[in-house]
Amino acid sequence: MSLCKDCVSGAIHEGTPEGKWETIGGVNSYVATPTVDYPKDKVVLFLTDVFGPQLINAQLLADSFAKNGFKTIVPDYLNNDPIPVEELESGKFNIATWFPNHTTEITRPILDKVLAGLKEQGVVAIGATGYCFGGRYCFDLAFDNLIKVVATSHPSLLQVPADLEKYLAVSKAPLLINSCTVDTQFPHESQAKADEILGNGKFAPGYKREYFEGCTHGFAVRGDLNDPKVKAGKEGAFKSTVEWFIAHL
Repeated sequence: MSLCKDCVSGAIHEGTPEGKWETIGGVNSYVATPTVDYPKDKVVLFLTDVFGPQLINAQLLADSFAKNGFKTIVPDYLNNDPIPVEELESGKFNIATWFPNHTTEITRPILDKVLAGLKEQGVVAIGATGYCFGGRYCFDLAFDNLIKVVATSHPSLLQVPADLEKYLAVSKAPLLINSCTVDTQFPHESQAKADEILGNGKFAPGYKREYFEGCTHGFAVRGDLNDPKVKAGKEGAFKSTVEWFIAHL
């Protein structure tokens, strides 16, 4: 498995993060908390791309989930080793040098610590949203039925059709996939295969795939908001994710 050039490129978004950093299960995490009353036993687990929770784009998205009533946890499951933000707009970072330190064997135990920490806090229902690299871990947590619902945007590192068939066979978490036009990680063939395997009621808990025309892998978190199609895609993916969580979390 490997990542693509669009996994390590994009635009930096503007805004002022409103969350704070907390330690959950021993893992440093960006936490966005609603300012209104919200269910304390539910959280959104935001699994970032390779730029980690340190990227302002991810923090602003987490804040937006909180503004929609979901306490949102963005764990540093990259172990304080994200791809540097200054590489974002260059798109030239050599992902091959970074990836060996972020295999499943290294990364998954960190997430398990976060899940244990959330359980200690009384959380009983988790909705996972994963972008790019984080989409892989949404699937893995769903395979183990550790999360209640999944919404992933332009997921990376999936084995198609194997992961889709496994999702059908073992997971109980309703699945939303936000897909797009240009995506070597989850191309049109994989999108069609997901619909074939999980669509038309075949996956009883619930399956939906949204498609955002004119967008490229990474659009939902790192897209250039000066491009009207990309801006509409980012906003559309966020809206569909919120609606999915409202319905299923």
